Amino acid sequence: MNKNTKKMVALGLLTAIVVVLQFVSMWIRTATFSITLSLVPIVVGAALYGKWSGAWLGGVFGLSVLLTGDANLFLAINPVGTVITVLVKGILAGFVVGLIYELIKKKSDVAATYVSGILAPIVNTGIFIVGCYLFFLNTIKDGAGSGSTFKYIIITFVGFNFLIELAVNLVLSPTIVRIVKIIRKENK
Repeated sequence: MNKNTKKMVALGLLTAIVVVLQFVSMWIRTATFSITLSLVPIVVGAALYGKWSGAWLGGVFGLSVLLTGDANLFLAINPVGTVITVLVKGILAGFVVGLIYELIKKKSDVAATYVSGILAPIVNTGIFIVGCYLFFLNTIKDGAGSGSTFKYIIITFVGFNFLIELAVNLVLSPTIVRIVKIIRKENK
């Protein structure tokens, strides 16, 4: 099997894993949203095949979020803003992870994996917060009442989800390192 075929098959498998994990994770909730488990295969794909593959997997993740109904709360308020936010946060999470991995891997695969694992939920959540401000600020202000809008977003929408997603990526980073090393070795 040639290198391109192997990459295509691997990305197909990672794509399926992203979709399945997103559908499974819709049952694992804290407050408003489900916990994102799909970031792990995005990190694996970005580490193995680069930033554009990471962006692809992130886009699949975003589309899966829309299809699972996990974004319905926001879709009811601003459908266009929701679609933009959900797709951009996934795509950028995958792209940035791949970009940073490429920059750091020359020094250390392990460091590149951990940094990428940390960055995936940071970018995903950060873009979500930006999307909240761009497309849903008036609604969020109404919900916050006289309190801080930023604090309301963090407590109501981000909350424990971010911490759990970060913890999952950190705990699974050694496994990601092993997967990347095994697949790279097989591809040589």
